[in-house]
Amino acid sequence: MIRTRLVFSGSGGQGVITAAIILAEAAVIHEGMHATQSQTYGAAARGGATRSDVILSDTEIDFPEVTQPNILVCLTQEAYTSFSPIIRPGGLLLTDSRFVTTFKKVDGRQIELPVYETVMEKIGKPIVFNISVLGALIGITDLIKPASIMEVIKARVPRDFVEMNNRALELGISMGAKCKQ
Repeated sequence: MIRTRLVFSGSGGQGVITAAIILAEAAVIHEGMHATQSQTYGAAARGGATRSDVILSDTEIDFPEVTQPNILVCLTQEAYTSFSPIIRPGGLLLTDSRFVTTFKKVDGRQIELPVYETVMEKIGKPIVFNISVLGALIGITDLIKPASIMEVIKARVPRDFVEMNNRALELGISMGAKCKQ
């Protein structure tokens, strides 16, 4: 049985939940996997804490909540401080170096990438930050084929923004691939 438990965390407006939904949809619709996706929001929609749990599996999933993620993505300092202790031993912790200063030792692999800065430098639009983060995760882990992610993006994003999202995804994959073991 293959089962990957992920937590995407950050603040409202960063696209954390959208990235998690895209990943889960790509897994189910284009990869034939089982997936669940759930989310929680802080008090404020924009700027408040957000968390989205995703489980990807080759068998049925009985319980959708993630208590110990194999993969934790933290896009704010608050998310990092709150959630880094829950990572499964040997797991992967992905952070953005602009928004998170890592200070804890986790029993896993910590990867800090300048995703936001790279998106702003190469694309100039922060709206695709989440897609680049998702791309970095795919580049590191090969969880889902990039083409599957792009198919979901094409179905969810207005046509005028598909190319920019594709560039953001490729940018993230390229950054993540450099961190692959």
